[in-house]
Amino acid sequence: MNFQRGRGHDEPEINLIPLIDVLLVIIIFLMLTTTYAKFSGLEINLPTADANKQAEQPNEVSVAVTATGQVLVNKAPLAVADVKSISDALRRAAGDNKDPVIVINADAKATHQSVVDIMQAAQSAGYPHISFATQTPR
Repeated sequence: MNFQRGRGHDEPEINLIPLIDVLLVIIIFLMLTTTYAKFSGLEINLPTADANKQAEQPNEVSVAVTATGQVLVNKAPLAVADVKSISDALRRAAGDNKDPVIVINADAKATHQSVVDIMQAAQSAGYPHISFATQTPR
């Protein structure tokens, strides 16, 4: 027995208007609460120091990094600037000093990776004391 003879079957439908309204409110909320940061305009001031330059200590090893990435240990250029060769050069420059201070003189245009390589080379050579050279403001 079919008691629903006169009734037609209604097709289910999805009403998209409330969904669109909710999505528009979410988009407007996100647009209003989002902060936009401009990293390309970030200016970095290089470090300066007002302290007087101290006389060179005999247990210092000076490591310079040029803007092109060339590494000089006690003013002697290295052919290859990888961590192992820098570490070997630091050991040779330190000589009999048990605990030398590694002074890094990096050019302002030098890459960050070259300075990190020098720090890693000093660590692998067993020299934990690292110092960075600065310049006085002009």
